[in-house]
Amino acid sequence: MLINFTKMHGLGNDFMVVDTIVQSLNIEDLNIPQLAERHLGIGFDQLLVVQPPKHREADFDYRIFNADGSEVENCGNGARCFAKYVREQGLTWKSSIVVNTKGGLITLQCDSDGGYTVNMGVPRWEPEDLPINAKERMAFYDLGIDNLQGACVSMGNPHCVIRVDSVEKAEVNRIGAFLNQSSLFPEGVNVGFMEILSTKAVKLRVYERGVGETQACGTGACAAAAIARTQGLSEMDVTVHLRGGDLQIRYASEQEVLLMKGPATTVFQGQIDI
Repeated sequence: MLINFTKMHGLGNDFMVVDTIVQSLNIEDLNIPQLAERHLGIGFDQLLVVQPPKHREADFDYRIFNADGSEVENCGNGARCFAKYVREQGLTWKSSIVVNTKGGLITLQCDSDGGYTVNMGVPRWEPEDLPINAKERMAFYDLGIDNLQGACVSMGNPHCVIRVDSVEKAEVNRIGAFLNQSSLFPEGVNVGFMEILSTKAVKLRVYERGVGETQACGTGACAAAAIARTQGLSEMDVTVHLRGGDLQIRYASEQEVLLMKGPATTVFQGQIDI
């Protein structure tokens, strides 16, 4: 079967994007780990799938699969690429696009300056929303490694953010891999390592569940900004510096939606025989 795909990235967090609207494609036929392999396949952090909407309020269904083949609830960098893709492919001409994810509805805005703003909804803090094996919500949870504590939030997918003095010295892969095997997080977790620079800026590295460390993680940036704001460490508007570039996050309070703004880039289009 010959399928068309587009390679895209959001700040170096890279994607293979396919649609099942113009072409007939059964996602279950894809060997995702093989396609994700960077030496023998196309190479990507996540596969993004554009599908006809099942939700009456959505323009599209937006499915996300990690490099290991697991389906996940949300991907912020992918959401911006999704918006760029459906416009470039002529699947919609709307500047405001509602998509249905495994984690719920989100709104993608194509900005006049060429950037993309994603309404990520209201962050969720209760243990059952992540999920995390805890009896009640806490500001910090004991993580069971190196006497570390982490703050946790759901951005439609689970995040644990650890504050560090230096992200460059953080043992991202060791700690991230440990927490994804921990019974504390029964469905795994995205692990962020956050260094506070000022009330307007943080640095962040993220170990993504099912992938490993990536150049950028959109939902991870949102989680870090939400936690910094909730803990009184940042202002409403904060810049998150990731290895792949910067994201602008706006989060006023726990009752408000969180907005993420950043770029999306098309790398190339291709075909592959599966």
